[in-house]
Amino acid sequence: MALPDSSTQSTTPHETLADGAMTQADARNAIESLLYGYAERMDEGDFAGVAELFERGRILDPNGGILATGREEVQAVYERSTKLYPDGTPRTQHVTTNLVLSFGESGQTAAAHSRFTVMQSLPDFPLQCIITGQYDDEFVYDLSQPDLGWYFTQRQMKPRLVGDLSRHLTFDLASA
Repeated sequence: MALPDSSTQSTTPHETLADGAMTQADARNAIESLLYGYAERMDEGDFAGVAELFERGRILDPNGGILATGREEVQAVYERSTKLYPDGTPRTQHVTTNLVLSFGESGQTAAAHSRFTVMQSLPDFPLQCIITGQYDDEFVYDLSQPDLGWYFTQRQMKPRLVGDLSRHLTFDLASA
């Protein structure tokens, strides 16, 4: 089932149609909320919240290897790899841009490509960009449980430009 064209279909935000499909505009909004929610949770140091986004998904390394699958594994990866400071945050600002979103023929799957920029600042570490790259994400909409809506099935992080990550990660990305 394809998503209806949002310019010809009149629904209120996030309202499902009789057959369970969402308008493409509503689906895009829901997926954007997942993308931006990830960034917000990361910047808050809420690794349990990040992991919740991947309850039915996985994180891949830049080469496509599986780093973590499901809530527990994802949370463990972030907890052991990301430094937190006395305020409970990594002192970062994640910015997600350049979203290109495509929907599968059924309208129940989607793929997204976006860019990320991460900045960091600490009292002894002036504000600076520490890494940029690309996210390649996959999503599913579960018609059998529409109250759950869209969810991540996969995220691959592909760093492009790497700065000083010594205050952000617990490991050296170059040697990982």
